[in-house]
Amino acid sequence: MTTGDKTHWRLFFAVELPRDLKARVGEHLKRLRESFPHVRASWEKPEKIHITLKFIGEVEASRVEELARAAERAAATVEPFELTINAPGAFPPHGPPRVLWLGVEDPSARLSKLQRALEDEASRAGFPREQRPFKPHLTLARIRAPQGARELAAAHRETPFGPQSFDVSELVLMRSELGPGGSRYDAVSCSPLSGGAT
Repeated sequence: MTTGDKTHWRLFFAVELPRDLKARVGEHLKRLRESFPHVRASWEKPEKIHITLKFIGEVEASRVEELARAAERAAATVEPFELTINAPGAFPPHGPPRVLWLGVEDPSARLSKLQRALEDEASRAGFPREQRPFKPHLTLARIRAPQGARELAAAHRETPFGPQSFDVSELVLMRSELGPGGSRYDAVSCSPLSGGAT
């Protein structure tokens, strides 16, 4: 793993989605955007959609290796598992909606176990714990103005999506870089889920 020239990296841990599922999410987004062209919203690019397990933020490049090792240790405690994407929704539940999302069902509870192990290992490496409860979801859009927001959120909730299941076999440490066309995500390390296997 090379850290390049920059002294600080913006990092987060994630579970990636398979390409066909990203394409399905992209179709859902396209229908909403075409139906509500006048609503001011920042729409996520389908190829960037993921499940965030822990957001780290700006970190000295010299500490990236510590985070990659923390991810390896956490991933070694959980066996591969299945997740299901379902249930369109919006945040907040009351008042003007600001975020459109898709729900994540974790029937085996292994995603939650992985997230807890990751918090523990990152904390041991000196990174602060996330204080908010873990609520996995896929963020699709951030609504920037209230005009038309309720109608857009209602259409999102009423448009069936899923259930779409997929297998999770690795934990990814991701770098976010800001560029002229917005942010770009690149995998820094991928740690296979091994469930204690040697």
